[in-house]
Amino acid sequence: MLSILIPTYNFNIISLVNQLIRQVELCNIEYEIIVCDDYSVFYVEENQKIENLKHCTFERLSQNIGRSKIRNYLAAKAKYNWLLFFDADTTPCSNNLIENYIKEIDSNYLIIYGGIKYQEQKPIKNQLLRWVYGNSREALSVNERNKKKYLRFLTLNFLIHKSVFDKVSFNEDIENFRHEDTLFSYQLKIANIKIKHIYNPVYHLGLETSMSYLEKEKSSIKALHQLINSNLLPNNYISLSKSYFILKKYNLVKAFSLFYKIFNSIILINLKSSYPSLFLFDLYRLSYYITLNKAVNV
Repeated sequence: MLSILIPTYNFNIISLVNQLIRQVELCNIEYEIIVCDDYSVFYVEENQKIENLKHCTFERLSQNIGRSKIRNYLAAKAKYNWLLFFDADTTPCSNNLIENYIKEIDSNYLIIYGGIKYQEQKPIKNQLLRWVYGNSREALSVNERNKKKYLRFLTLNFLIHKSVFDKVSFNEDIENFRHEDTLFSYQLKIANIKIKHIYNPVYHLGLETSMSYLEKEKSSIKALHQLINSNLLPNNYISLSKSYFILKKYNLVKAFSLFYKIFNSIILINLKSSYPSLFLFDLYRLSYYITLNKAVNV
């Protein structure tokens, strides 16, 4: 009835798998748990123990294939029609997470997204930017997510019917950066496959430092830039690229770049401080997106 699918890379997921087993066993349904390791360097021996657990399969790939391809691979391996995807660095917020998803199987939706939460306790100073961003932009209520059903969909915790992959799958041609979930959600929108948002979140585990997150965000913006330049995403789907094209339309790109150049150091100090501003973070991201466009247009 249910295939639980977990792609992993350099993360110990024994605890997550054991929690999911306990929950799904109480539901008295047929199930399988498939863990696919994307050629990790760390935690391989620990995660291989999953193979000894009931209804569980562990496979370590012989090369790294990336976030998009590994999800398609897991979907193809699943033997049941309902697929429940989790990211490795998550953990259920409640003991009823599996049960809550199973209740949704008889609904008229082929995709159900449960949401995400971040730790309530304020982290140390050098991890604050990721925590503030996650709580403000990702850990949204169902009402907030419903305002932008597709754009607020993340692929770290969702239930999907296998038939959806006959129409829409994760794009395997894009580089292994970020925004594979953004592209997937846009393709779902174009295919008119409706997403149901419910309150059934997982906690996101681990917070990178603010400096690491700023660098990771650059990779994410590069991916977005690539998707738009390849005509895989429209430039108005994401607010970041939409803002750029508004500046371009009104010939304000140079003025913004000059402003950012003057205040760049102050902005970075704030983003690494105890009170990071998401407004300034958006300016940082927009400035980098402009830089990428300048490089293309040279």
